[in-house]
Amino acid sequence: MSSTESPFVPAASVLPRVAPVRVGEGERLRSVGLPGVTLSVRSRGPAREGLPTALYVHGLGGSSQNWSALMRELDGVVDSEAVDLPGFGDSPPPDDGDYSVTGHARAVIRYLDSAGRGPVHLFGNSLGGAVATRVSAVRPDLVRTLTLVSPALPELRVQRTAVPTALLGVPGVAALFTRLTKEWTAEQRVGGVLALCYGDPGRVSHEAFQQAVEELERRLQLPYFWDAMSRSARGVVNAYTLGGQHGLWRQAERVLAPTLLIYGGRDQLVGFRMARKAARSFRDSRLLSLPTAGHVAMMEYPEVVAGAFRELLSEAREFGGAGQVGGAGRSARTGPSGDTGPSGAAEVAAPGTGSATAAGGDVAATGAGS
Repeated sequence: MSSTESPFVPAASVLPRVAPVRVGEGERLRSVGLPGVTLSVRSRGPAREGLPTALYVHGLGGSSQNWSALMRELDGVVDSEAVDLPGFGDSPPPDDGDYSVTGHARAVIRYLDSAGRGPVHLFGNSLGGAVATRVSAVRPDLVRTLTLVSPALPELRVQRTAVPTALLGVPGVAALFTRLTKEWTAEQRVGGVLALCYGDPGRVSHEAFQQAVEELERRLQLPYFWDAMSRSARGVVNAYTLGGQHGLWRQAERVLAPTLLIYGGRDQLVGFRMARKAARSFRDSRLLSLPTAGHVAMMEYPEVVAGAFRELLSEAREFGGAGQVGGAGRSARTGPSGDTGPSGAAEVAAPGTGSATAAGGDVAATGAGS
């Protein structure tokens, strides 16, 4: 290992005492021990018995809290669970130090196998979208439907605003960034994240902003925080370079589950232009584009995302389940506008009502700006 690379911290027993993770009203948090990894799982009590399970996977630097607003919107529709990937949220690092997309996907598969609740309605955002794509491709038996919000799938021309996040994967950069920004306050760091991840950072309430600051201050006390960030960022970059059957686009073509793709027109991390390629690649897809949303549409417009998922669920029931919901490139028509663009995907303008409930997203404390 390079002398400039952050050391790996394998043992959860050496972790310092930090403030407890925030648990919202109606939520509970539990720890699940699995071979080689321990996952923290956030859930909401189902509104009634017999609801299908939904599992949510967050992005780089995020946590299960990123899905709290959408989980509330889907009360009575699904039995919601959101995982903290290894090294993020309240989950300790993996025993083997594997933060690759495959490593994260393996952790999700181990949880689903152990819980015995599959197939599930699987959701993923950014890094979590890449993870969910891989899970869906290699274990189709575990996935009933797939919903991807700004999935981190390979781009040949990465946006300039996404370069600082990718650079976190270069050995030594995280340590250098830590030194250069040691005087930054948590408020400044969170503000930078909001500017990068939200289409309109003004949608975040003062209360939500303060909760994000408290969560960041908690995470910065964890000795493995930057290690998890940099190694996971490196995992995304490495996944972008894989070809053949292990390439993410090739795996997207193998996904059998009905797929809902959600892209934000103001996304500074995943190119909006990738929406059409994704719609062509997933064989049974429908595309929802939100022109005013950023990288975390499920946090900015949870009610719109929930509405689109309900339509997906209705179609899946009507046509008999996974793999049987029409052909590729179907359009999603939700929200206040049903105008169909040239691609066949509905260009749905996000409403001006509703409030974001938690700050966060893909680059938690990096402060990387636009």
